[in-house]
Amino acid sequence: MAANRKILSLPGDGIGQEVMAQVGRVVEWFDKKHIASFDVKEGLVGGASFDKYGTPLTDETMQLAQESDAVLFGAVGGPKWDNLPFAQKPERGLLRLRKEMDLFANLRPALVFDPLIGASTLKPEVIEGLDILIIRELTGGTYFGEPRGITTLPDGTRRGVNTQVYTTPEIIRVGRVAFELARKRNNKVCSVEKANVMESGVLWREEMQKLHDTEYQDVELSHMYADNCAMQLVRKPKQFDVIVTDNLFGDLLSDCAAMLTGSLGMLPSASLGAPDPSGRRKALYEPVHGSAPDIAGKNAANPLACMLSFAMMLRYSFDLDEEAKLVEKAINNTLAAGVRTGDIMQPGMKLVSTSEMGNAVLAELAKLA
Repeated sequence: MAANRKILSLPGDGIGQEVMAQVGRVVEWFDKKHIASFDVKEGLVGGASFDKYGTPLTDETMQLAQESDAVLFGAVGGPKWDNLPFAQKPERGLLRLRKEMDLFANLRPALVFDPLIGASTLKPEVIEGLDILIIRELTGGTYFGEPRGITTLPDGTRRGVNTQVYTTPEIIRVGRVAFELARKRNNKVCSVEKANVMESGVLWREEMQKLHDTEYQDVELSHMYADNCAMQLVRKPKQFDVIVTDNLFGDLLSDCAAMLTGSLGMLPSASLGAPDPSGRRKALYEPVHGSAPDIAGKNAANPLACMLSFAMMLRYSFDLDEEAKLVEKAINNTLAAGVRTGDIMQPGMKLVSTSEMGNAVLAELAKLA
């Protein structure tokens, strides 16, 4: 029970601070019950950091992140900081964390809790029991490729350029993450690209196939074009187990999969780096819902996505799978009891605040311990 698991908590802006406070209560509960102990430090990021230090992420906070076993991140941004120069916008703090920690694999689960089946816009039989994992390459591709920019042509018109570019090592390292995680799930990987029209897609498909054939023949591998994958996610999502794809397509497909579950307020994520010699990966965990400035400070946000991000941290950074299942079971039982925040409210359910949802989850944890 030594407190040698180092967590850096970065609540950030908007509802990030409110949902993180509820996760802090869960962390304290684990400690008091002598189930798991953590050394938690807190720092500023995004607009909160800019307001105090004039930068969305200080070098000191960046150093704390590098020294931590895992970073738990809330959300950044809001209208207050919309007019800042690009380099000082709150979102640059998150991007710096991802870049300097080299967090190249973004894990986005799409898991449907049975009590929330009715919250999805899809038919219950389409999404009942859904449990898929999208792995998005996070540090390459169109968002980072060179050349990029906007230029004015001789005739006065303008041209915008972004470059989609990948190398063999970039593809292989994210592919390994996909295959390794598939081995712990249902042993199926679908690699997604546009090899029919893009050379980078051809390379992606060839390298994924080669990696499979040399190291992961025990895992079922399929290939799919990105546009077809988007259609299949809506048509028959349970055909997938692990989807691995590039930065741009991963951005689109993970949001598509997110809405299968009914609410962004329920969705966690993880961003992982390469393993060091001891096998430890730098990692950042965050809910995908953003700072939601329209409800910030109203005690109305859904803290479950942040709690589920903590569960992912338990599983992927600390190998505490049973403890992660404990958090997930408590959340499922809370939802089964009809407890709802506004974003997932349904007829006949009990509407609660952020802190009341925290109370309910802690009560369920107490029953399970």
